[in-house]
Amino acid sequence: MIDHFNLPVSDLARSRRFYERVLAPLGFQFLMQDGDAVGFGTDTWRFGIVATLTPFPSLHLAFTAGSRVAVDGFFEAATSLGAQANGPPGIRPHYDPDYYAAFVLDPDGHNIEAVCRKRSAG
Repeated sequence: MIDHFNLPVSDLARSRRFYERVLAPLGFQFLMQDGDAVGFGTDTWRFGIVATLTPFPSLHLAFTAGSRVAVDGFFEAATSLGAQANGPPGIRPHYDPDYYAAFVLDPDGHNIEAVCRKRSAG
């Protein structure tokens, strides 16, 4: 199992502001900054962003959401910050009957997803 993941970014301050807002509905918060690296998590850092001047390919990263409401909150926070929608919140039955997800492109073009695999109540 993966313990943590660092994502390369071109502008650390811009990306920190972005991820502080979009990860909050998923229960993540800013935990630390060490030079050109910033860490987010719940009690210990699990996701980081690292400033780099080297060009890099875009990545797809999916965060587990505790509820469909959290997925919606992630999407609303990201798009309110100007992130490009890359798939609005909704069921993705081609993945799984209970796969509820939303996708946005972060400031560096990374495809960031929030997904809840829990069956909806009702």
